[in-house]
Amino acid sequence: MLQAIFRKNLPHFVLEAELSVNNEILVLVGPSGAGKTTILQCVAGLQCPDEGEIRLGDRLIYSSSERIDLPPRLRRIGYVFQEYALFPHMTVQKNIVYGMPKTGKGEQGCRLAVEEALEILRITQLRDRYPHQISGGEKQRVALARALMTEPELMLLDEPMSALDHKTRTLLQQELHDLQVKWGIPFVLVTHDLREAEILGDKIVRVPVGGETREVVKSYL
Repeated sequence: MLQAIFRKNLPHFVLEAELSVNNEILVLVGPSGAGKTTILQCVAGLQCPDEGEIRLGDRLIYSSSERIDLPPRLRRIGYVFQEYALFPHMTVQKNIVYGMPKTGKGEQGCRLAVEEALEILRITQLRDRYPHQISGGEKQRVALARALMTEPELMLLDEPMSALDHKTRTLLQQELHDLQVKWGIPFVLVTHDLREAEILGDKIVRVPVGGETREVVKSYL
């Protein structure tokens, strides 16, 4: 479970967020510049809030009052970026292996084996290809597989389907929903598409343009 309440001072407004996510998909929807990606990055540890608290399960990963700010590598959070951020010089399999925790135990010490990740995302046949040799939908699957290899307790996805055509996007929306059910962890997904939010979201959070209302972000069903 993710519980987060924090404030972040941005150049043109103050972003205030209050989120509570169980093992479900929560979708942040709103216009560009409203602060959706900033919320993800604060939860992931890529940005630091100015005040507040973020708790993942029974772990306090950020607290301004207690001076706690775990680095991203210790938060156990998977992050899929809008552009997927795959390494162009690595094969699909090497991109996925890159996400494995550096435990010194090798693949045998991980909850999810590379072969299983390839099978779950149906990309086994792509293992020896490079990012420039695969489609946008396949790149998304590789990015998801790499994120799963971090053994996350939470998955964050920043507009992961924005660059896909309608047919591929519709297919992957269902696959993403099925993956969340199979993996059984909270997913937080950013989109500007309200229809996509309605399809994927167990909860939807409308993120307003912050400079006007400074409203705390609330969820609705």
